[in-house]
Amino acid sequence: MAAETKRESVVATIRAFARGDSAAAAEILRDSPKAAQWTEWGFRELLGWRGMLGLVSEEDGKVSGFVIGQQVGEEAEILNLAVLPGKRRRGEGGALLKSALEEFRARGVSRVFLEVRESNERAIAFYEAHGFSKMGRRAGYYHDPEEAAVVMKMKLAG
Repeated sequence: MAAETKRESVVATIRAFARGDSAAAAEILRDSPKAAQWTEWGFRELLGWRGMLGLVSEEDGKVSGFVIGQQVGEEAEILNLAVLPGKRRRGEGGALLKSALEEFRARGVSRVFLEVRESNERAIAFYEAHGFSKMGRRAGYYHDPEEAAVVMKMKLAG
């Protein structure tokens, strides 16, 4: 699966997350303090699990964003999504999310869930703009610092 997004003269290609992309993804997270923090090793481990979906965006051969999700039966969860700070607010995160949702839909997923730090208003607005709605709250979900998560969901049409 390959998709392209073009906005403000930015062109990013979306492709499958390869094991070799783990270092770049971990580096993106170091610049994304509100995202769930995973190690390079953690990325490699997760990609081997059943039902996992990993996509990266790249520009000029360099990874500039990623999304990781997991499917269990007819449900899926977006586990992590981040884009390099200099590439944000240009459509790349939306293209990654859209590609992941399309893949989940093709796999027969009917509902997608995710959690967002309660203080991450920008991310909450991003997901709402892409069709997710708030459905609950999990106290103490995040650590360093401890914070509640807003649980969001989206129903995928057939």
